[in-house]
Amino acid sequence: MRMTSSSKIMLIACGSFSPPTPMHFRMFEIARDHFNQIGIGHVVGGVVSPVHDSYGKKGLVSATHRCTMIKIALQSSDWIRLSEWETQQEEWTRTRLTLQYHQNFINSYLKDSNNINEQQIPAWIPTGLKKTSSHVQLKLLCGADLLESFATPGLWKDEDIEAIVGQHGIVVVSRAGSNPEQFIFNSDILSRYRKNITIVTNWVTNDVSSTLVRRLLSRGMSIKYLLDDYVMEYIKQQGLYGSTESTCREPLSKNSDEILTCQI
Repeated sequence: MRMTSSSKIMLIACGSFSPPTPMHFRMFEIARDHFNQIGIGHVVGGVVSPVHDSYGKKGLVSATHRCTMIKIALQSSDWIRLSEWETQQEEWTRTRLTLQYHQNFINSYLKDSNNINEQQIPAWIPTGLKKTSSHVQLKLLCGADLLESFATPGLWKDEDIEAIVGQHGIVVVSRAGSNPEQFIFNSDILSRYRKNITIVTNWVTNDVSSTLVRRLLSRGMSIKYLLDDYVMEYIKQQGLYGSTESTCREPLSKNSDEILTCQI
């Protein structure tokens, strides 16, 4: 999987997104800037893939709510899109299988898009992708915490890590001062596929996490300026995470209902 300046890349981020924070999407921008600056590979699209409800993580609201919040938050993006595939399966899907599905669909679409009914093309496929390249490599976009979770006993299967890193590749957005290189060195599997791991340093620190937002909401504290305003409004309207009107504070404009429902 040797990358050149003409290589085409799609980034996919998997996770709970409960709720989605600006940093979830900021990672895509940071990664795309990196590839543009080093001149190896061109990012043609980004995909956000929320987990199935059966994942069972604490604080996980229904996929219907999470997908709606992602759609709302991505209204200003012209290249990052939502994939609902994971949420539509019968049960939770391992990350390896999620990447395989999306890569296989990309391959089929590029090879034989003329025989794919337009209604069968999912919304996460970028417009004009067919004209972009004969091959697009899907890479997992993640933070350093996910990379480090590979070492957690029983959390990941070795064959899954090998498939994710070896067949797809990962792009790790790391905080300034962290040392993902050391972690990779300490892992036999990651060291074996080091060439498939791209490390990007995020120089603008942002520690706002979904966990922090949920904690603030559950304690009746304001989350103003921590989330997209319209995501915040949706949380308030739906009463998610124990929120109340006071935790979101200022109401939006009289046209906010139109914005909240435009992609639901």
